Amino acid sequence: MTSYTPLFDPAKDGPVYFRDLAHARERARATLAEKGRANLHDRDEMIRAAYGLAHVLAGLLDALDEEAGQ
Repeated sequence: MTSYTPLFDPAKDGPVYFRDLAHARERARATLAEKGRANLHDRDEMIRAAYGLAHVLAGLLDALDEEAGQ
C-alpha cells in the first residue's frame, strides 16, 4: 500500500468558507482561468492547479449547501 497526502481532506481540513455564493462563484471562475493556463507537462504546476481547483470546488459546494440550507 502506498502512502500519500490527499489534495483536500474535508474531515481534516473542514469546510471552505467564502462570504456568499456569488463570491464562491467568482473565486471558482478566477481560479479556473488562472489554473487553466498551467503547463500540462510541468508536474509542480499540475499539483498546484489540482490543489487550487479542489479548494475552490470545495468552497463552491459549501456555499451551495449553505444557500440550500443544508
